[in-house]
Amino acid sequence: MAPILSDPLFYLAAVPAVILVGLSKGGFGGAMALLGVPLVALVVPPVQAAAILLPILIVMDIVSLWAWRGFFDRRLLAIMLPGALAGIAIGWLTAAVVTEAHVRLIVGLVTLLFFVRWAVDKVRRNERIARHNAPKGFFWGTVAGFTSFVAHAGGPPYQVYALPLRQDPKLYTGTSVVFFAIVNAIKLVPYFALGQFDATNLTASLILVPLAPLATLAGAWIVRRMKPQVFYPFMYGMVLIVSLKLIHDGVRGLWGW
Repeated sequence: MAPILSDPLFYLAAVPAVILVGLSKGGFGGAMALLGVPLVALVVPPVQAAAILLPILIVMDIVSLWAWRGFFDRRLLAIMLPGALAGIAIGWLTAAVVTEAHVRLIVGLVTLLFFVRWAVDKVRRNERIARHNAPKGFFWGTVAGFTSFVAHAGGPPYQVYALPLRQDPKLYTGTSVVFFAIVNAIKLVPYFALGQFDATNLTASLILVPLAPLATLAGAWIVRRMKPQVFYPFMYGMVLIVSLKLIHDGVRGLWGW
């Protein structure tokens, strides 16, 4: 048996990580999802942590698609998914030269500016509802695909485009579920090509996967009962937490703090 499969410390880190990611996948906010890889990376290398979690994410996506079936915005998907495909391709081609720390720092700073702009508009009582914009959506879809491939951090760029649309919480969550289910499925191809899946990692994924549907359905149950007046302030609060977490991880990765 591989050492990690018999190491209690691995499960002390991995079990909470899967639960947090599952709650996020159910629609409960991206900050929890960002904790997944760093938690597992406390006991295994970051790349191995991402490889172990990806098959579990796929299972969560399947459960989320069932839980949120019928709720999705075709227009948003048509605008953002082509960009996401381009972003994944860019991430694959630049995997050897782009560091995860740079990606996390840049995405964190952009996301923090996005939150600050929303907060200023909120104080001024000038919160605007955005409309679909194809060039803007393609750009943020590309960023989401790239950051999802490199650092499993596709949520913040997606939110920069999707949150200002002020969709019904069910429509917002269902659309994000479809978007990231497709993105994660496509990521399997380059991850296989880069040799990220081996017997040890897949066995670890298989051991942890029973937690995936339970945590995902719990997240969906909570979000379905949230009113828009609660959902959107909560989501923007998650955006702030995510941005600070990404900046922290990026700075620590670059300067070794």
